[in-house]
Amino acid sequence: MKKHTHDDLQTILDSMKRAHLAAGPASEALRRDRLLRSIRLIRENHQALTDAMSADFYHRSQYQMLITDMLTTIKGLQHAADHVGEWMKPQPVEPIAPGMKTWIENQPLGVVGVISPWNFPINLAFAPLAGVFAAGNTAMLKPSELTPRTSDLLAELVPRYFQPDELVVIQGDADIGQAFSALPFDHLVFTGSTAVGKHVMRAAAENLVPVTLELGGKSPVFIDQDADLETALARTLTIKTFNAGQICLSPDYLLVTEQQLPALIEMARRFVADTYGHFQDNPDYTSIISDRHFARLQGLLEDAKSRGATVISLAAEGEADLNAHTRKIVPHLVLGATDDMAIMQEEIFGPLLPVKTVGGFDDAVAYINAHPRPLAAYYFGNSEARQTAFMQQTTSGALVINDVMTHASVDDLPFGGVGASGMGAYHGIHGFRTFTHAKAVVVQSEEGASNLRLRAPHQEGLATLLAMLRAE
Repeated sequence: MKKHTHDDLQTILDSMKRAHLAAGPASEALRRDRLLRSIRLIRENHQALTDAMSADFYHRSQYQMLITDMLTTIKGLQHAADHVGEWMKPQPVEPIAPGMKTWIENQPLGVVGVISPWNFPINLAFAPLAGVFAAGNTAMLKPSELTPRTSDLLAELVPRYFQPDELVVIQGDADIGQAFSALPFDHLVFTGSTAVGKHVMRAAAENLVPVTLELGGKSPVFIDQDADLETALARTLTIKTFNAGQICLSPDYLLVTEQQLPALIEMARRFVADTYGHFQDNPDYTSIISDRHFARLQGLLEDAKSRGATVISLAAEGEADLNAHTRKIVPHLVLGATDDMAIMQEEIFGPLLPVKTVGGFDDAVAYINAHPRPLAAYYFGNSEARQTAFMQQTTSGALVINDVMTHASVDDLPFGGVGASGMGAYHGIHGFRTFTHAKAVVVQSEEGASNLRLRAPHQEGLATLLAMLRAE
């Protein structure tokens, strides 16, 4: 598959911008058609796409690919197709004078750049595109070089479903990705690490390109003392083991009290034994994406051990904890986690779960607030008062109570971060709004009352204005 050069990028963008302007605003029918073609691309090629993704990972759970990269993505695209006509309608605004007309016109931005990551190569490419297309824009997509087979396949499939002025896939390494982020798009979406997100935002700033950044971070789980510990742990580990923890919304560390700790270890062992049984030859368990990421996760465990942590493997008896050939790492608990450990400083993106003990609710809230704001926070507890207090006293992109990651499946909820975990949001109408310019429109009345009041001479009205300011 052809890899693009720096010169190609600007040429393609210029051509797409000219086409967008020449075509005028996309009709409701065209927007819906683009969304439905996206669905067809996924449906008609789901087997080839899952094969490519699994080969890129060495092995990836077919069930997990179908539910996240295929069906969840289709659901979001269909939701946009079903509602785009409603979202497009101008929004009337109360005028300030008789005879005047005022409204908000939802105008497409133009050409949107999308930089998608490797962990969910289809979902995190097409979920933003649902909002992009619903808003009447066209797009250039730069998929990850870490999933080359999937990226190559997307580059091959997209021209079968889209014209080159509608959607283009840009192929290339990190250097091309850097050049891509510096293009003068009308909006740029990036999903990835906080460190790379800073570079993307810096590059976009040169052209004052507005950005949506979904950056992940360290999403905490706090299990309060009135929660059912076994249920909370099962729901947490369900997501920590899903895609082998390679999810921006994955629980990144666990906060519990000292009293909960002994039962927690046994419950974790029982949960993984009941759900997976074994990991290394289990088709439901996904490999780590690359040798570099595998080595990084090993390094996090070794660093934690060297700094006094107790590392507990949840492998079945006699099963290897790590397999460098298949790049499978079984889930591990890291007890006694402290802030000087790398595992508590970096987003983990793997099946390692640090456990930190706190004195209780207030300590947990204080700890979360002392660190960068996460993409999501997860609270387990049954008191409505404490649920409300946790919601109000912590800041995160999203909050899920008594579960983990559920919000990402609700199309009408915004998906995005805050602070270090990102800016902007998409999914459902929130994606439509992100990729739309809300243009203020005023049609003046024949009398022009609001204009006349600004016209000189002003001396006659001056006394009236002063009286208004003095009035109580």
